[in-house]
Amino acid sequence: MLKKILFALTAVLILVSSYLVFFYAQVPINPQETGANPNDFKIFYFHLPIAISSYLAFAIVFIASVLYLRSKQQKWDIAAVSAAEVGVILTFLTLVSGSVWIRAGAWACNCWWVPWDVRLNTSLVLFLIYLSYLMVRQAVEEPEKRARLSAVFGIVGFIGVPLSYMSIRLWTKATLHPVMEFHPTSNMLLTILLNFAAYFLLVVLLIVLKIGNEQLKEKLNEIKREKGL
Repeated sequence: MLKKILFALTAVLILVSSYLVFFYAQVPINPQETGANPNDFKIFYFHLPIAISSYLAFAIVFIASVLYLRSKQQKWDIAAVSAAEVGVILTFLTLVSGSVWIRAGAWACNCWWVPWDVRLNTSLVLFLIYLSYLMVRQAVEEPEKRARLSAVFGIVGFIGVPLSYMSIRLWTKATLHPVMEFHPTSNMLLTILLNFAAYFLLVVLLIVLKIGNEQLKEKLNEIKREKGL
């Protein structure tokens, strides 16, 4: 019942927030500052919430990893890997939407990627860190060893989250990425807040669904081990 309510609420929020982006919210730039189509810049309303949502997913990995090392309870290992998979997907979408935003003219470079940009590179590194986390799990078959190694990886890898977030402030000369300091109008603020709420709920929903799948997978693996398969 809880999953159904969460699914319905998430779906409604995503539909409403998406409608606001395309038919209500203002373009988050001054149209005179770019020669590109100002409507292309509305991807900002998706890019920012998705990026922050990926940080939320990785924070859950960190917390669940700490709790696993303290308690050795399998449920925390399952929560960590579930959040990691969701975070990897969201980080990939962050990179893609960011590249589209760059190409739309946000950075006036007429390109998809700026090789020396610190925000792009730290985001890519963050994606690779947690992709490696998932690959490490696939490489280790013994459940307890896999969970312990993954927990350590999940804790250490979280360093990449604040590093990525603060990169444009720590290395201001090595980035074209704008620092998000703006003064939104009321409809812009409503739209961005609803998008945050929608994608935060989406993170929770996907993790809950993934936890259910992982629990079924673990039960199946236990049955196979008991039967010597």
